[in-house]
Amino acid sequence: MSVNQGENSKDLKIEGLQSSFSKNLIERDAKSFYHQSLSSPVFNTISKAEGAYLYDGDGKKYLDFHGNGVHTVGYNNPKVIEAISNQIINKLSFSPRRFTNEPAVALAEKLVAISPKEFTRVLFCPGGSEAIEMAVMLAKHHTKKWKTLSYYGTFHGAGFQAISIGADAHFKEGLGPVMPGAIHLELPDYYRNPWGFKETKKIDDEYLRQLKIQITNNSEIAALISEPIFYNSTVPSKYYWQQVKELCTKNNILLIFDEIYTAFGRTGKMFASEHFVTPDILVIGKGFGGGIVPFAGILGTEALNNINHKSIGHYTHEKNPLCSAVSKAVIDFVIDENLLKKTAELGAYFKSELQKLQEQFTCVGNVTGLGLNLAVDIVKNKVTKERDFKKAHELMNFCLKNGISFKLIQGNILNLKPSLIITKDEVEFFLKTLKKGLLSL
Repeated sequence: MSVNQGENSKDLKIEGLQSSFSKNLIERDAKSFYHQSLSSPVFNTISKAEGAYLYDGDGKKYLDFHGNGVHTVGYNNPKVIEAISNQIINKLSFSPRRFTNEPAVALAEKLVAISPKEFTRVLFCPGGSEAIEMAVMLAKHHTKKWKTLSYYGTFHGAGFQAISIGADAHFKEGLGPVMPGAIHLELPDYYRNPWGFKETKKIDDEYLRQLKIQITNNSEIAALISEPIFYNSTVPSKYYWQQVKELCTKNNILLIFDEIYTAFGRTGKMFASEHFVTPDILVIGKGFGGGIVPFAGILGTEALNNINHKSIGHYTHEKNPLCSAVSKAVIDFVIDENLLKKTAELGAYFKSELQKLQEQFTCVGNVTGLGLNLAVDIVKNKVTKERDFKKAHELMNFCLKNGISFKLIQGNILNLKPSLIITKDEVEFFLKTLKKGLLSL
């Protein structure tokens, strides 16, 4: 996922939200933490997170369409809390390396059972950045090659190898040389493709031509890493990913899909890749930890189980029983509550209603996404498609003041990723609020 470039601007201000209590806490925050872009300054305080909502220090609630992707089954989901409580009661909250435990093995078995048949094995780790590192190291060891292919502007984690793969200048500038061999491609863009093409296949073929050039001129590529649905909610065609997979297989390049944001139902299927092709390695995280514990991992094929002479996931919490119990509860909840079907249906309705706003308002240039993974592109002009950062910021501010939280992607795209437990009434509330915001511009 790309850095939130719009929120990095110095002129972005979210005002009129805090009481004196909250302002005091924000000031204490500013004095206590190292300041870093995208985290400082903070907008507001949080006193509680429950269900699909955040509550600030004054008790005001916000329907959360961001959640850093961890709120897949809602904040403080009762089933997840129950799993944690049982694990603590059973006095098994940690497992040292070279020991195993029932929750970790049960989670591994569950993941294999719900995933495409090609996946037979897993590894766990504390967070998504580490999971990306594991996936890439596995690919390099397996292929005996060392270069990577990925896309400009994307974000795959904060580790040194991950930021090299992600190619987001925000995270790389000032560090000097990073990981060598990281080759980058243009991210397919169907809305603003530089050639002005309208036909999807024609657009795909041009981006595929660039991929073929890189593969032809670089014989040591171990892996291609990408989100199956891009960070700005652009949905590539199935044809595109089929051609990519074919090229990778032909050239002994492993295809790695970063599903840290999209796994466990967000697109209406358990994994977003199920809409396209099965990768060689699939990376999971964020919602995997139920919004309570940090946990992530990889799924891969049996052919990759040939590196027992190396360590690619040497983490203290690689088989943490508490985290494992939480993650299994997340998967069970998604299945038991039939969230895949619900997300597909509600997401389709949500998108169709956003498209009605697109027809009504000249500043709504594009609506894209799948399931409850949607985006609204705010523009100055539908012909030129010039990004309107000012209006996008104004809309975000308006919605925050009216009880809705989301973030901006690329400075002008409303990034809409609510909890999968969101109701149709809550979607309607968002639509009405957004429409009021658009009318106020």
